[in-house]
Amino acid sequence: MKTEQSRRDFLKKSIGAGALLGFPTIIPASVLGKNGNVAPSNRAAIGVIGCGSRSGSCGAYVNYAKSDILAVCDPFATRRAEKAKMWGASHQYTDFRELLARDDIDAVHVVTPDHWHVPISLAAARAGKDVYCEKPLGISIEQDIAAREIVEKHNRVFQYGTQQRSVDACRMGLEVVLNGHIGDVQEVYVWAPGGRAGPNPTEKPVPAGLDYDIWLGPAPDAPYSEERVSKAGGWFIYDYSIGFIGGWGAHPLDILQWWADQMQLGIPVEYKTEGTLPQRGLFNTLVNWRMEATYTNGLKMHFLDTAWANDASKTVIPADMRACAEKNPNGTLFVGSKGWLCVSRGVITASSEALRRKAKDPGPIRLPVSRNHFGNFADCVLNREQPIASLDSGIRSDIISHMGDICVRTGETLGWDPVKETIIGSDDAVAMMHRPMRAPWSL
Repeated sequence: MKTEQSRRDFLKKSIGAGALLGFPTIIPASVLGKNGNVAPSNRAAIGVIGCGSRSGSCGAYVNYAKSDILAVCDPFATRRAEKAKMWGASHQYTDFRELLARDDIDAVHVVTPDHWHVPISLAAARAGKDVYCEKPLGISIEQDIAAREIVEKHNRVFQYGTQQRSVDACRMGLEVVLNGHIGDVQEVYVWAPGGRAGPNPTEKPVPAGLDYDIWLGPAPDAPYSEERVSKAGGWFIYDYSIGFIGGWGAHPLDILQWWADQMQLGIPVEYKTEGTLPQRGLFNTLVNWRMEATYTNGLKMHFLDTAWANDASKTVIPADMRACAEKNPNGTLFVGSKGWLCVSRGVITASSEALRRKAKDPGPIRLPVSRNHFGNFADCVLNREQPIASLDSGIRSDIISHMGDICVRTGETLGWDPVKETIIGSDDAVAMMHRPMRAPWSL
């Protein structure tokens, strides 16, 4: 495909031509970066791949001084047209490969259904683009591990879409824990909204304006229905997702992992998980779950869906701390020898007001600061640093959710070998680390 001239080359050639011919070329101050403006040559050119409801937040790139949205891509014609108009994007595509072929795109924001996250992110890295990928990462452990290629082989900037890392309270709460104000961490509790049963699908002809084959991509072939391609379908159908254990669980698990990375704990090595799956309808991801996972140092981590976290007959959260789960749909609760602290979407709750106030001056151990997840990514595209939510950390937290899902589906207690990066204790579980991909797609 013939790509268009890059904005940087155009600007250089335009200025050079004016000087050569002796014309009194007038270039707006915004183009030169004067009067507080940032020149286009110094702004990250973003391509947004996926224009559904979640993509609405990508407007942040338009409002950020150091980034623009140049192109959009979606198999739904109406969606891509709407977002292109909203963001002033000059190019629209049905097939993401055409967008990736452009040499004037610096980076892509992948906000597709989950089954496309890793395949498109890998294709983007191979095309020389930096990547912001929404959570969860992959729909299999194999995909998670394969994603390392993005940074390790292609040296691309990668931002994981766990925006709580760019929320002050989440960072400050972790700093209280890291500086020892709750004492030694003795147990951790994590919870997130669960899934639900789905409708019985109504098969229909594929509507005009939708490239259904591209929408399915590497997922198994299946008859079209509105329920299948809906937002909820992308969340709760196993062909396209592992459900909210990963899709929403990624947020509080990421806070856990941010802490665990500082402590050099890796991820748990033993997993016991029970849960329920829908008995009818199209949706077939976990509705409820309760995990007990153990790190190499013996620390216990409990991961539940929100309903079970609030159910006195199901929860393992101590009664005097349960208000955290009752007030917040997802959270990460650290229990220490001197007190406890809970972090949840910009809210810090603690065993005492004095402990909570420590967040203003926690001590010498500090985490990197970002207050704009999209801006942090754009900055890193330009300065070649890695953003606040790293790929390696995202891989680790995502594997935790996969281990819980596989435990429930096999009915087995499973181990994780952190050196060989494989499941221990079940051949069936090892096989579930892989998801087949529909031809011609592959990792």
